[in-house]
Amino acid sequence: MFNNELLSDVHFIVGINGVTKRIPAHKYVLAIGSSVFFAMFNGDLAENKDEIHIPDVEPKAFLALLRYLYCDEVCLEADTVLPTLYASKKYIVPYLAQACVEFLETSLSYKNACILLSQSCLFEDADLTHRCWEVIDAQTELSLCADGFTDVDIKTLKAIISRESLSVNELVVFDAADRWAEAECLRKDVEPSGINKREMLGDALFLIRIPTMLLQEFADGPAMSDLLTKEEIISIFVWYSATKKPELTYPTERRRGLTPHCCHRFQSTAYRSNQWRYRGRCDSIQFMADKRIFIAGYGLYGSSTGAANYKANIKLSHNGVVLSEETAGFFSDGCSKTFSVWFKNPVQCEPGLFYTASAILDGNELSYFGQEGLSEVVCDGITIQFQCSIDSTNGTGVQGGQIPELVFYH
Repeated sequence: MFNNELLSDVHFIVGINGVTKRIPAHKYVLAIGSSVFFAMFNGDLAENKDEIHIPDVEPKAFLALLRYLYCDEVCLEADTVLPTLYASKKYIVPYLAQACVEFLETSLSYKNACILLSQSCLFEDADLTHRCWEVIDAQTELSLCADGFTDVDIKTLKAIISRESLSVNELVVFDAADRWAEAECLRKDVEPSGINKREMLGDALFLIRIPTMLLQEFADGPAMSDLLTKEEIISIFVWYSATKKPELTYPTERRRGLTPHCCHRFQSTAYRSNQWRYRGRCDSIQFMADKRIFIAGYGLYGSSTGAANYKANIKLSHNGVVLSEETAGFFSDGCSKTFSVWFKNPVQCEPGLFYTASAILDGNELSYFGQEGLSEVVCDGITIQFQCSIDSTNGTGVQGGQIPELVFYH
């Protein structure tokens, strides 16, 4: 009987003018599936009209809601899931709403985290809001540089740029706010001048922690933009150099950022006179977490025969696809501690999937190595499993070798 005129006793005119759709339905089916529909048809304020107008729900979303009520089927698509979430909340269909949130979580990434945050706040969905903040906090620069960032509303913009736990250079926040203001001017069909962009930002501009930038960053960035007044630029320059600093309208304390977690997979560290050696070969290990994490880098062992400089090429991949790669140097002072090498941006790793961590080191051949490796480690509530990787050509495995630590956010 879904979307069928046969025996239908009510019709819905769904959507706004120009894109409306007339959808047949059956009051009994809707009433037993939704308390809102029950009240609509049987309550004190029951609708007695043959046609009911619903201008705030998209036709495809309303049909997805009806399909669930009639057939117990969840049919979601990327372009309709948000409107369907709205419809399921409006008509109090909790299972469908939860299915929408789960669908969104599986597709959540830095590319859509900001715009989904805006939508989750609108729908008052705490779980989705929390997941969006996880991505934005861990991958702040990527999230702020994504195309969708300029489409958020002013309330969401303020929430993001005022957040204490953002892990990002403040210049990135300033540039993102500038791009948003320009896009807002274009949406309102006004010239994107400095005055108009300031007007669009309003007091959101004063949430940016401009004085926490390096002097050179400020001079080449905000000071050269058209967002700040001459008086503000002079005051901030004076603030950088004066002993008695002037009062500023911008916050002067750095953001706290996130604290990285370190998963150590070995119970002991050792060295021998004839190993561990580096000759351009790859050390590699596979891992899987039970919750979403963001890999920021690896802890690596250094020289066991005195101070030495290393160049490390680190890589994170999944099913043979490289997700991130970085080459960086580090100095080993000859002790057995680990040395962290970081990716430019943390990499999102989904739960229940194996990823491959690899490292190729160039430096003093003899180094420390790990022993008594664990196949499962619980770190700050996250369970991480390890298994050997076929990419490892230098002896690293679960029981011993290199890559003793995964550094991550969650």
